[in-house]
Amino acid sequence: MIRYLGKRIIFMLISLFLIVTATFFIMKAVPGGPFTSEKQVPPEIKAALEAKYKLNLPLHEQYFEYLKGVATWELGPSFTEKSSTVNDMINRGFPVSAHLGAQALLLAIFGGITLGVIAALNHNKWQDYSAMVIAVLGLSVPSFILASFYQYIFAINLGWFPIAKWEGFEYTILPSLALAASPMAFIARLTRSNMIEVMGQDYIKTAKAKGLHTFTITVKHAIRNALLPVVTYLGPLIAGILTGAFVIERIFGVPGLGREFVLSITNRDYTVIMGTTVFYSMILVVMILIVDIAYTLVDPRIKLSDAGKE
Repeated sequence: MIRYLGKRIIFMLISLFLIVTATFFIMKAVPGGPFTSEKQVPPEIKAALEAKYKLNLPLHEQYFEYLKGVATWELGPSFTEKSSTVNDMINRGFPVSAHLGAQALLLAIFGGITLGVIAALNHNKWQDYSAMVIAVLGLSVPSFILASFYQYIFAINLGWFPIAKWEGFEYTILPSLALAASPMAFIARLTRSNMIEVMGQDYIKTAKAKGLHTFTITVKHAIRNALLPVVTYLGPLIAGILTGAFVIERIFGVPGLGREFVLSITNRDYTVIMGTTVFYSMILVVMILIVDIAYTLVDPRIKLSDAGKE
């Protein structure tokens, strides 16, 4: 187990190195620059700015400087927000994004599993059809359409919730619902299909023949084995949802990391784009490792060894 974790950590570091390298050279290959704007900047000022941010150095020197910065977690200054560094922006935006993402994640997991279980236990009945209609709507309607719909119905017409901003719990409800809709629908469909398959297994039939209650069979024997595909989906979902929902944060005026990322693209703030990409990648590779370890908790038949996951 320890050797397996050691190997996985080495692979994680290699993956991060490749991501950092690819991100750096892709950003350098993009036409224009951080000081290219609609308003023409005098050449002397542009040269002075490039010298200040070391953009006049040869490409390989900039690359090694950036690698050194990532290794020491000094991601450099923001080109557009002069008083802040990329670290400041991540420290400021990530707690907000993580708060919103955690609420949406709870809604998606509990809502999706509940809908999927109800649909599977009532296969081909009205409960099944109703749950799947909700799931199809959640998957087919884009989140920004849902966000606008929620704002129009629940904020403007009914006045139940604030339309935007981030000043208290009531401000988090609509963006959480909009953010949770698509993953909840996907989890519901995954849970339903796997529950139907598990409920047809011999050990479930044996449990029914012994007279066990449906609730006991479902909770104790069926759900656990039906959740492995859901656990697999949770790794990238958690990384994506905790590091900022770009469109949702923009629509609701949430000051999270996703909004910083969108603004950095519009402002050509290259250091912020690279910093947030690296930060997201780090969380993603860590979550994938945690998901692999979680397999053994959900299904004890799965063992982690030096040869990989068995």
